[in-house]
Amino acid sequence: MAMALAQHRESSSDSSINKHLDGGKYVRYTAEQVEALERVYAECPKPSSLRRQQLIRECPILSNIEPKQIKVWFQNRRCREKQKKESSRLQTVSQLVCENGYMKQQLHTTSAADANCDSLGTTPQHSLRDTNSPAGLLSIAEETLAEFLSKATGTAVDWVQMPGMKPGPDSVGIFTISQSCSGVAARACGLVSLEPIKIAEILKDRPSWSRDCRNLEVFTMFPAGNGGTIELVYAQKFAPTTLAPARDFWTLRYTTTLENGSLVVCERSLSGSGAGPSAAAAAQFVRAEVLPSGYLIRPCEGGGSIIHIVDHLNLEAWSVPEVLRPLYESSKVIAQKMTIAALRYIRQIAQETSGEVVYSLGRQPAVLRTFSQRLSRGFNDAINGFNDDGWSIMNCDGTEDVIIAINSSKSFSSTSNPANALSFLGGVLCAKASMLLQNIAPAVLVRFLREHRSEWADFNVDAYCAASLKAGTNAYPGMRPTRFTGSQIIMPLGHTIEHEELLEVIRLEGHSFVQEDAFVSRDIHLLQICSGIDENAVGACSELVFAPIDEMFPDDGPLLPSGFRVIPLDSKSSDTQDSLTTNRTLDLTSSLEVGPATNHAAGDTSSCRNTRSVLTIAFQFPFESNLRDNVATMARQYVRSVISSVQRVAMAISPYHLGAELLRSESLGGDSILKNLWQHQDAILCCSLKSQPDFIFANQAGLDMLETTLVALQDITLDKLFDESGRKALCSDFGKLMQQGYACLPAGICISTMGRHVSYEQAFAWKVLEADESTVHCLAFSFVNWSFV
Repeated sequence: MAMALAQHRESSSDSSINKHLDGGKYVRYTAEQVEALERVYAECPKPSSLRRQQLIRECPILSNIEPKQIKVWFQNRRCREKQKKESSRLQTVSQLVCENGYMKQQLHTTSAADANCDSLGTTPQHSLRDTNSPAGLLSIAEETLAEFLSKATGTAVDWVQMPGMKPGPDSVGIFTISQSCSGVAARACGLVSLEPIKIAEILKDRPSWSRDCRNLEVFTMFPAGNGGTIELVYAQKFAPTTLAPARDFWTLRYTTTLENGSLVVCERSLSGSGAGPSAAAAAQFVRAEVLPSGYLIRPCEGGGSIIHIVDHLNLEAWSVPEVLRPLYESSKVIAQKMTIAALRYIRQIAQETSGEVVYSLGRQPAVLRTFSQRLSRGFNDAINGFNDDGWSIMNCDGTEDVIIAINSSKSFSSTSNPANALSFLGGVLCAKASMLLQNIAPAVLVRFLREHRSEWADFNVDAYCAASLKAGTNAYPGMRPTRFTGSQIIMPLGHTIEHEELLEVIRLEGHSFVQEDAFVSRDIHLLQICSGIDENAVGACSELVFAPIDEMFPDDGPLLPSGFRVIPLDSKSSDTQDSLTTNRTLDLTSSLEVGPATNHAAGDTSSCRNTRSVLTIAFQFPFESNLRDNVATMARQYVRSVISSVQRVAMAISPYHLGAELLRSESLGGDSILKNLWQHQDAILCCSLKSQPDFIFANQAGLDMLETTLVALQDITLDKLFDESGRKALCSDFGKLMQQGYACLPAGICISTMGRHVSYEQAFAWKVLEADESTVHCLAFSFVNWSFV
């Protein structure tokens, strides 16, 4: 850590070099030289000293320019860019100030005139709805207030009880969702021990509590009588997967106090898809609509408040692949991601304020909350890869299963202290992919990934990312190979009040293969959040997001998050079977197109028990410029190996991947095996039907028997499992196995990957069929009462 900080101070001290430059020496650049420098600036506005020297070597027309003069050119260029942006921003603010002044002067007189016109019935309706006038905005605000209140306390929406969220003594509130209405809507009501003004202040700062909110900016604000305010707000919402565009909103937000003392913050979209700050800022977004929504906050006698929350949106589901539309048409998803999240966050702040929450390692609640938010935001940034953040797609022809995005301007700076950022010669690379999962509960999968990291992660890749935090440069992985001992220690830091999110430090114990480093600790530390591991939470998203940290774990340490997100896709009775094969884990990126819903054949054979979810994986890697292509290749291969491992995990722990209808022998104990497949004491292995059959998954007992992991399982072929007599027994019964669907094998001997002999009392083999019940997917083996000899 000291070395890293020393190197950082050295890089930071470069800014003082200008003092020693000859101020009287002026360099006149040719048009060709300026063009060459501009090309480099477009890729990297702040090149390092090595990059500047490399530029001079590679570009002969710059050979007569000294490196320090090149540095001054880039400093001046950045300064001009900053001045240009500030000038544009100042011009926009100046215009808004002028408009606000006009609005303040005209508000009362215009409102009075409109009231008189209303009484005479002569004012055209469209003039009241003119969003370019204060009177029109005030009219929209009052209408929004009335519609919101009718939803918050009335029956304007057909509300039904949120599944799995029954009110009770331990409930944080009462939650309902829309049954049939335009768009998707959710409502919550709860008691919070904070004052109304404090609650409104927190909720209006949406990026502070909503993990899906990328940005929120108030472009203009003016008073609206009764101490209220009207604001024009532009907000951006992250996309949850790599398969859908992000959303943005242009809304009017109205804050006012009712006669009974209740505080209201209500909001609705303003018409016009092009409305907002600029077309360029919204280029990567689909404009979505906020129908009258907001917060009604009633003060309680003796302190505290009762809060009513309504979220009502139209997320333009047409713009995403058909299989993902449940995410944008489900009120349960809106409830979990927005409504329930808002109420839980308010209650969390209230308990932290009262001192009810105690955290580990002496960290303040606000610090740990910031860590969680930084991990979530960094993960969302990686998934979305916005151009204005510096991301660009690398060598993508649309057919790659893993997307590689590059960000040469990204730093590891902390939001709290950018001065402690580590500088890198290249940038950050992100390898990401999304896929469909069948018949696996998101909570179960994420819980397994959290508890069994060695089944999918490569310790050397973790070591590579962790090493970049301790040095100013990044070595290519594999330079100092390290062995993972298999020990993962989870150290809890804190959790939310309902344990729906866990914050923890993970220590991975490792030892070097190099003899001289045998006694040097190679432990890796990760900061991690895990959420959505409650199987009973309806519509909840499950996530596992982590980032390597220095063992000193400073509050403002840099974070580079990677991880997994699994979102359930609600099945509807009207859903028809798509072209994707069931009971398999599939890649969506090459087969899905955005467009109108298509009509399928009437013969829908999908089972109501079939559950689907979309898994998104994003892993970030720092790199040096000269190693960019090497790191990109490594990242793509690594993410593919993680995908393969997750597929095996999903199949192994799915309660339906070996359906009872696929078993042809009652003696297998069908249901008992199916219900507890992963924990079952008998070793269960499945292999492909290729010319050289290899194993595609195993339960925990099977992995223990073979002395291997799910990651390495694919390298084991069926012929390596049995000894000579076992192979003969299998060959003699193979015809019967394929004909009747199952076979019973006598006691025998297996061989583990470590060369140890394993005895078993009996073995069963059977065919596992595809959903059509005619195609054989794989062969399954169950070894009873096995033990090492």
